[in-house]
Amino acid sequence: MLDIKDFSLFENQVSFDFKGLLLKIVSYWKWFLVSLIIAFTIAYQVNIRKEKVYEMATLISIKEENNPLFTSSTNLTFNWGGVSDQMQTISTTLQSRSHNELVVDKLQFYIDYLQQEEYNMVDAYGAVPFYVTIDKNKGQLAGNLISITFLSESEYQIKIPFQNNSASLITYSDNSYSSTNVAIGDFIKKYKVGEPVSLPFLNWKLQIKDNPGFYKGKEYFVRFNDFNGAVSRYRGVNVISDNKGASILTLRMQGTNKARMVEYLNATVKMLIKRQLDNKNRFATNTISFIDSTLVAMESQLKTAGEELKSFKKDKDILNLEDGGVRFSDKILDYDVEKDAIVRKIAYYNSLKSYLKNSVDYSKLPAPSVAGIEDPNIVANVSKLIALSTQRSEMAYAVKSDKLFRDFDNQMEAIKSVLIENIASAKSALQFDLGLVNSKINQAEGNIKKLPDDQQELVKIKRKYDLSDNIYSTFLQKRSEADIVKAANLSDIHFIDPAKDVGGGLIGPKTSVNYVSALFLGTAIPLLFIFVIFFINNSIQNAEDVSKQTQIPLIGVVGLYKEKGELAVFDKPKSAMSESFRAIRSSLQFLYKKQLVDGGKTLMITSSISGEGKTFCSINIATVFALSEKKTVIVGLDLRKPKLADEFNLSNEIGVVNYLIKQKSLHEIVNKTQIPYLDVILSGPIPPNPSELIIGEVMADLIAELKKEYDYIILDTPPVGLVSDSLELVQYADVTLYIVRQNVTKKEMIPLLNNRVRRGEMANVSIILNGFENKAKYGAGYGYGYGYGEYSSGYHEEEKPKGFLEKIIKKIRKA
Repeated sequence: MLDIKDFSLFENQVSFDFKGLLLKIVSYWKWFLVSLIIAFTIAYQVNIRKEKVYEMATLISIKEENNPLFTSSTNLTFNWGGVSDQMQTISTTLQSRSHNELVVDKLQFYIDYLQQEEYNMVDAYGAVPFYVTIDKNKGQLAGNLISITFLSESEYQIKIPFQNNSASLITYSDNSYSSTNVAIGDFIKKYKVGEPVSLPFLNWKLQIKDNPGFYKGKEYFVRFNDFNGAVSRYRGVNVISDNKGASILTLRMQGTNKARMVEYLNATVKMLIKRQLDNKNRFATNTISFIDSTLVAMESQLKTAGEELKSFKKDKDILNLEDGGVRFSDKILDYDVEKDAIVRKIAYYNSLKSYLKNSVDYSKLPAPSVAGIEDPNIVANVSKLIALSTQRSEMAYAVKSDKLFRDFDNQMEAIKSVLIENIASAKSALQFDLGLVNSKINQAEGNIKKLPDDQQELVKIKRKYDLSDNIYSTFLQKRSEADIVKAANLSDIHFIDPAKDVGGGLIGPKTSVNYVSALFLGTAIPLLFIFVIFFINNSIQNAEDVSKQTQIPLIGVVGLYKEKGELAVFDKPKSAMSESFRAIRSSLQFLYKKQLVDGGKTLMITSSISGEGKTFCSINIATVFALSEKKTVIVGLDLRKPKLADEFNLSNEIGVVNYLIKQKSLHEIVNKTQIPYLDVILSGPIPPNPSELIIGEVMADLIAELKKEYDYIILDTPPVGLVSDSLELVQYADVTLYIVRQNVTKKEMIPLLNNRVRRGEMANVSIILNGFENKAKYGAGYGYGYGYGEYSSGYHEEEKPKGFLEKIIKKIRKA
């Protein structure tokens, strides 16, 4: 049949089968469908379980506001540093720990108000009908959910599950932790609304909000969180500078509860306004504090001097006494006031110099004007020093840059140096003025000594009283000025758009992203498996795989038989499977005719390894010959692993082995089957030397006798890739059929077959592809045998779809 010169052997051929890969991908559509259903189901479940995420924003402006009441005599100025410096300072402050601690503490945002929804616990701040007022000096249950169920409009029940005999407590006055012993199990107790709750682990008073709505029978939850942890969450406020306006900031916050975010954004700006105004009033506040402490002392001195003057005037002719010393009293009072002003300035300078040398925090310095100092250099430098000291203390909570702190320190050191020089020159001038005033006072005191004793005493007492009264009045005026300046100061920070829930603001979850991800993963995962299968699987998949490995002709493709038993053709003679074997029969008859074979025709069926369907093909090829009323016999020559007996419900006690050892005659080993014209010769008992029996002369006698009795002799032999028995039987075969099976036969087996043919060990070889499952899966063109695929409808018995999905698919195909 086959001349070795007529074909070339394609061994070790490497090429990429893109078409095969594409068809394989399409064939696994069920995998993709299941994977996509699972992926989209997961995405849907994730989406419905995720809480909605919103973004709220507020818009503020920074504009340096000058005090409208500043005059040349009110030198309580405070230099914040200009708008550009304020922008950086405000952005840093808003994200600082110290600032957010104040806001969280004011709003008590370390307390969670929760409500159980269908899938998870959600933040219900603003939606719950109540609020709790806690005692910060007592411990509160930390981290545990506290269930609150309203039994009526005025009564509620607390339920706390304790899993351990110890509970952690947090005291918010100092954010300290402690523990207390509790009983394991559910703690349940009822309370009236507004009734103080005083427990070892809970200290609060629950109040109902205005317009609470219907809340009877509903359950809510309260949880006390770590204070520092709560502050850390809110430090994530996003501060954005507006490109269109250099003095405009946008504050953004993301979260699951819009009411909580609106409350926090507005509160953080209000707190910032208050702190900035407090800093702006720092000069006036320090001055008022200094004046208040001075006024206390001056008030005591004034009172003592007044009582002394009143006591002296008693029982004396005060008019005559005053007339004698009035001309001296008024003059010396002017000198005393002038001297006091100089002394206060010198004292302020001494105090300021000592403060500069011994302190690092200059935020509490009083204004120079409190001592009557109006030197613009000193006033401006003290103002700058207070501003820098305040900014440095603010940044200590939010900025970790040593370089920035060094810059502040260098600036303050430079201002200190200038101030110390200014103080030295100013004190030198004041010392000279003090000397002149003292000489004038000494001269006036000399003139007073010429007066009578009573008049001298009156002048002395009145001098002390008038000086105290004058100083007291001066300080009252200064304090009044400071109060006016403080009251008239305006914050540099203004709301443009306060945060407000006007609907919208939804930014997540990104459901579309999840669905896109589901589509990608649902497609990629099975695709990855298919790639792995395609590149790792080295077994024969289709006829094209066979043709790439060899030019030995492929004369038939047999589908995968999923029913029980091996008698596929006999059980279902009108099936596509039967037609594939009839096609093989036709090809074999052509090959026999080409070789001019007379009498009985032999057909040897072998394969590479066990499990490729040799026996299945032997039985069904023999069946199609027998159904055409040709006397056919199957000879079971797989002496090591016989299978024929089971398929025909026969006993394997007598067979070929008995004939080969000359125990039985041919007629004694032949078995009739339920198929007309088909006989079976079983292998018989397993011999210890199967190869020696096959190569003996008795085998040739057996084949000769069979040729006289039968039209077709089918030799079911062992796999040629495992044992040599089949090679010994080649000499008796007119045609050899080599069975390869989809997903079983390895591609490297075909080159071994080529080598055997090339060496002459096998001749007249043709190939059958067995177990071909699906043409869409492994390539088009073959179907079962060389049929017509979908066009064969009506000619074969159709298998009814077993599953609901298969029925639908079949209907779609027909449509």
